[in-house]
Amino acid sequence: MLTACVESLTACLPEIKELIPTHYEEISEHKTRGIPLDPNFDLYLARDARGEVIFIGLREAGKLVGYLVSFITPGLHYKTCLTCISDIFFVYPDSRGLQGGVLLFQEWLREGERRGADLMSAGFKIKHAKHVRPLLEAMGFFEAEVMFWKFLDKEQI
Repeated sequence: MLTACVESLTACLPEIKELIPTHYEEISEHKTRGIPLDPNFDLYLARDARGEVIFIGLREAGKLVGYLVSFITPGLHYKTCLTCISDIFFVYPDSRGLQGGVLLFQEWLREGERRGADLMSAGFKIKHAKHVRPLLEAMGFFEAEVMFWKFLDKEQI
């Protein structure tokens, strides 16, 4: 049985590091450009120490099998709007299809509400849209923005 709960990113970092390579292999566009995975853990830990991180752990029999990491701060454009923006979320492939995504987002919404968030924002990679979009829409989220990327060829700059 899967369970999701608010945990400390700092305390869970060793477990998170075990899942990150699988997450990177599955979704990273950076790897196609030869950009290695190199998280800025110091920045994550500093933001966690300031209370700006919401980390939801997804566990099966006590083992971390998924996570949702987000940042909660006043908005840059609307400083009176406490905004929670998802950074990353992941459910280990062997644990998918068991409502793990639903559990992660439900717990995230509860924690955001508990902390007084005004806006919860979640993004996802387009190649996962067919799975994630219906989940978020069923939870009351609406599509509000589209983002485009362009990797710059450093030799041309």
